[in-house]
Order: sequence, then C-alpha cells, then structure tokens
Amino acid sequence: MQEPDWEIESIEEFDQVVARGTLAGFRVQSVDLTGRTAALLSTDTSESVFLGCPMETEAAAKVRAGGALVFPPVPDLPFDPYRGTLYSPAELFGGLTEHGYARTPDALAYAWFQRTKTDGDIFASMLRSIHDDAVSDALDEFLVGTRVVGVMGGHALERGSDGFAGAARLGRALARTGLTVATGGGPGAMEAANLGAYAAPHEDAVLEEALELLGETPSFRPSIGAWAEAALAVRERWPDGGASVGIPTWFYGHEPPNAFASHIAKYFANATREDGLLARSTAGVVFLPGAAGTVQEIFDNATPNYYESRGEPTPMVLVDRDHWTRRLPTWPLLEALAEGRSMKARIALVDSVDEAPEALLSMLG
Repeated sequence: MQEPDWEIESIEEFDQVVARGTLAGFRVQSVDLTGRTAALLSTDTSESVFLGCPMETEAAAKVRAGGALVFPPVPDLPFDPYRGTLYSPAELFGGLTEHGYARTPDALAYAWFQRTKTDGDIFASMLRSIHDDAVSDALDEFLVGTRVVGVMGGHALERGSDGFAGAARLGRALARTGLTVATGGGPGAMEAANLGAYAAPHEDAVLEEALELLGETPSFRPSIGAWAEAALAVRERWPDGGASVGIPTWFYGHEPPNAFASHIAKYFANATREDGLLARSTAGVVFLPGAAGTVQEIFDNATPNYYESRGEPTPMVLVDRDHWTRRLPTWPLLEALAEGRSMKARIALVDSVDEAPEALLSMLG
C-alpha cells in the first residue's frame, strides 16, 4: 500500500523532495511543474508517477525516458481528476458573486456530469472514477488521527426553523468535545451541523446571530446563489471557524454543497460517497429526523454493526422518539436487530437533539 509520504501534492513538497536528491518512486498529484524543468531534467524519476502535472515538453520526454509514468492534464475539464486535496467552499463557489452560481466550478462539474453520465463513454466514466478515488485518498489523509462523528438528516430542513437551530447546536456540542463532525455536505440538517462545528470556537452568541442572518434566506430554492452568498457572508463576518467535513455528491447536483464544511469531499458516485461517510464515522452517527434517505443510512450503518464487519460496533443515536417510533417506525426494527448482539449497547433513542451528545459520549466510553 502506497505510504502517504510518497505523495507530493504541492510545489513546496516537490522542492523539498528534489532537495533530497531523487523523485524515484514518488507520486506527484496536480502540481504545476512548468517552472521546474531544470529539476526534472537533473533528478532521478524512475518508477515515479506524474498525475495531471503540467510540464514543459522537454521535461515530459525526459521523465518518461527515465522510467516515469506521465498522465497529462485533461483539457477543458471543469474539475481536476487527479487532485491531491479536498475541496474548500471558496473553490467550489469560486466566481459566485461575479458570474452567478451557474458559472461556479461546482455547477460546471455538475453540468459536465449531466452531459456524460449516460453517454456510455468509457473515458468519461474513467475520469469520474479517478477523481473519486483521489478524493477518497485526500479524505483519508485529512482524517488521520481524528475521531469522526457523522450527523445525518434531511436536506429539506430550512434555515430559521427550530430543527435547523437544534442541528446547529448539536454540531457545535459535538465539535467542542474534540470530535470531527462529518455530514453529507448538503443543505438542511447537514448544513446546520457543519455550521455548528464552524461556530464551535466562537462565543455562543455567534451561532445565534448567524442563525438569525441565515434565516433571511431559508432555502436554496429558488436561488442557490443567494443561499450560498448568505453562508459566505457569515463566514466572512466570523472567520477562523472550526473544521468539519462535508461529503456531498454531484449525483444530487441540484442540491448544492454547504459552505460551512471547511473540507469538502465531493464525489460523482453516490454509492461511494454514502458508504465512505458511514465507514469513516468511527465515533458513531447521530441520525436526525429525515425521510427515505436517512432511513437508508440508518440500516446501511446498522448492517456492519450487526455483523461486526468493520470491527466493534459504533454508536448510533436516533433523535426524536415520535419520528422514529410512530411516523417512520425505524427504531423498533433496529432494536429487534440488536437483540442478543453486541450492537445492543451501542444504540440509543433520545427525545431531543440536546440529549444526543451525552448519549453518544456515554456509548463511546
């Protein structure tokens, strides 16, 4: 398995490695090397791999002759399939104020996906797969040494609602315990939890003010641009927010990513995204009220806990007793599955969102 130290993801890392005398065996991801021709001509590049790195023709010929594999950048593509890092809100929403949402990298990538997802072109499907694998690699690197708690809930929850405020308080409380909050990265409950994690380093009053400001633009409908600009304005007013992760997908591209996740792992393949989010929630998952998607996530998470296929079961906290026992009676089935198994001690049902952090932490030990 390739060790992270073999990966070069910035020009600074490239220069440091060259200074040590060799690039042999290294993987260089999306680093502009057009200004490093002399270094490439004079350094051993045997068994190295260059993924989407612009370089001069002379340098490219030399590194190939020296035993390297070179995957050149793909022209006119609205995303980088070889990227070495996660997305940021500023990157995905770049140009929003000047040109509108339709011209942002996020919207352009979705438009490309819509054009290519059913055309049967093996090249397009290969690019999507390479991109998603690169994003997974970057996500794993970012999460090394962290304890991740997933927060799942519906996308329809509007800013200004009690439910949105509760999800934000949940995200703040979890982040303040030292856990890394991870969500599906979209609007609604997902945005609220990422907002709470963003507000965690600030005084409590900051979250209340932010909720009030965001409430003036309740939904991403009818204008994604106005919705995103409201979030970016909150970030600008209170910079230096806490870190959290959003894991959205262009499969649901009509739902934009939220701007409060500091690190965004956006995928083309929804199945890869969903399984990856749950698998990385090593400190458990809190499930807020939701509909079919959230029900699916509950049992996607329950299955490896039932079989212990990922090791010891991780905590599962369902919030809102009435919702999960009457409206969508998921809890009774989850309880029945857990009976007689070790996961029984790792599931909990609470009445309100404010009870969720204590319930989760008590199961973590």
